[in-house]
Amino acid sequence: MTGDDAQRETDGRTRLTLAAAGASGIWDWDIAGDRLYVDDRFAALYGLDGDMAGRALPTATFFSAVHPDDRARLRIAVAGILGGAERFSKEFRLVRSDGTIVWVHGRGQGHADERDEPVRFTGLLVDVTERRLAEERLRIAQTAGGVGTFEYTDGYATVAVSAQFCRLLGLHPATALPVRTINALVAHGAPIVPEDVNAATEIAGEFMIVRADDEETRWVARRGEIMRDLDGPGFKIMGVLYDVTEAKRSEAKLRELNETLEARVQEEIAVRMQAEDTLRQAQKMEAVGQLTGGIAHDFNNLLTVIRSSVDLLRRPEISEQRQKRYIDAIADTADRAAKLTRQLLAFARRQALKPEVFNVLICVNGIADMLRTVIGARVELVIESNCEQCFVEADIGQFETAIVNMAVNARDAMNGEGRLLISLDDQPSVPAVRGHASAEGAFISVSVSDTGAGIPEDVLPRLFEPFFTTKEVGKGTGLGLSQVYGFAKQSGGEVEVTSELGHGTTFRLYLPRASTPPDAGEETRSPAQERGQGRVLVVEDNEQVNEFASDLLVDLGYETVSASNAAEAIGVLERLDGEFDMLFSDVVMPGISGVELARIVRERWPAIRIVLTSGYSHVLATDAGHGFTLLHKPYSVQELALVLQGRVAV
Repeated sequence: MTGDDAQRETDGRTRLTLAAAGASGIWDWDIAGDRLYVDDRFAALYGLDGDMAGRALPTATFFSAVHPDDRARLRIAVAGILGGAERFSKEFRLVRSDGTIVWVHGRGQGHADERDEPVRFTGLLVDVTERRLAEERLRIAQTAGGVGTFEYTDGYATVAVSAQFCRLLGLHPATALPVRTINALVAHGAPIVPEDVNAATEIAGEFMIVRADDEETRWVARRGEIMRDLDGPGFKIMGVLYDVTEAKRSEAKLRELNETLEARVQEEIAVRMQAEDTLRQAQKMEAVGQLTGGIAHDFNNLLTVIRSSVDLLRRPEISEQRQKRYIDAIADTADRAAKLTRQLLAFARRQALKPEVFNVLICVNGIADMLRTVIGARVELVIESNCEQCFVEADIGQFETAIVNMAVNARDAMNGEGRLLISLDDQPSVPAVRGHASAEGAFISVSVSDTGAGIPEDVLPRLFEPFFTTKEVGKGTGLGLSQVYGFAKQSGGEVEVTSELGHGTTFRLYLPRASTPPDAGEETRSPAQERGQGRVLVVEDNEQVNEFASDLLVDLGYETVSASNAAEAIGVLERLDGEFDMLFSDVVMPGISGVELARIVRERWPAIRIVLTSGYSHVLATDAGHGFTLLHKPYSVQELALVLQGRVAV
């Protein structure tokens, strides 16, 4: 199964789950963009045309079908979301185009950016018309229908009753009935006439009876008043009796609906969150899928350079100049391989990357080789910069994904052959886009221009809609440009597209310019001059890596002891009573991991400095070092020396 097939299957399962959960519709309001996205069930509930589902709609659509009597309180609740409230829960009426009124329960959540500014309002609607009708039937049943009266006087064995009272109990009409006859009909609950009036404080309650004529089970309600004599123990009871069977049935139905409503809403919210998580991951995998074949190709090329250089170095007659050239080629190729690995991991990881200040030009140049792999050899890649301070503060992983997505879109528009220009410029403002007013301020624009066939005018408004694609089935998910749009909005920027049929297309991404450049400390570090000293315990399960790491440490002036796993390392520490200055351990090892080993050493031998090293580990995916210094593989002798000397935390 291809990645696209799997995505379509996931989308289908999500829609089926939402339908099974009883959701009447879901919405996604882009507050910054002032656009509303709804699904087909929402459109049907509002009486909209089916083709409006998935399109950007005016926000007014949300209120257009709301009953006039409910609009004011609904607008107040939505204003609360715009004011920073996180939750929305309201019931209101919709008036459909055919005049039908339906009740819905809206449950939503506001989403804010890093500045606590509201950027999205998502939610779902549940049709609660049936429950509301049950409530209305309950109200009518409680206030309408025949009411029977009864009167009981202390000292008498009979009760004066009305004809309706007799009909309610299934008795022959009479003016008076024995108390025992009336009370005998009660199946569950207190008797109609209290047996101990002196202990009674009120005449009220609902209870089940079995009618005398047809033995039908019914529910009746009793209401009455006890009037006591002022100068004696005598009393009189006057009350009414009325049938509440339909009300009890409606009440039971209402209770069942209420009990299931919250569960349905929670289930739908969970499904929605899962769908959003799937969408975010699919957006990243849209780019990763384009890279897979190219990455394998690039790594094979890099390995070819390394292997060939090693074979040439083994020749006895090789000159010193050529030796240096081949050694430099191996070092340079290893750096390029490490760079490719870091980029691939940045794209593939699931967690959100943190915003950071970075130089856009350096970042784009850094992924240029990867872009050339993605777009193919027949597409010429040109990078131009017209800005002096190209610094922005954004999610660098999402930025790289956005560039790759735009590049892939351009490649497909050119059928894999043409010219792709990426240009960077300072911008004093963001122009009016898609009906929005322009925004003043300092921005950096990143333009991606192709020489393709261009985009038809009627397609341009839908380019950034999720799952919208003009590609053939199996050629794209329609998520790439929606990721670009979402990244731009969440970063406080914008994205625009201009195109002319036959003359290519330009996507222009605007990002707020950072006021200060990033810390350039790593770029200005001086080489480590002094030699190290002390005893280092090297823990590495790969025998070759362990041997090379130990050799490097010895060359740097350290005394080393090796262990192949954490258990062996603990044994060495116990045998030598912790007489080590430093622990240098890999993270991923069988049994006890390097992180767990570091925690044990910190607790038992706190004087030992700890440095961890790893190429990649899911344990480090959310917390890079878990409180310990971390050196990423592959590392150079210079990097190893600086870290062990405590001059830099990598």
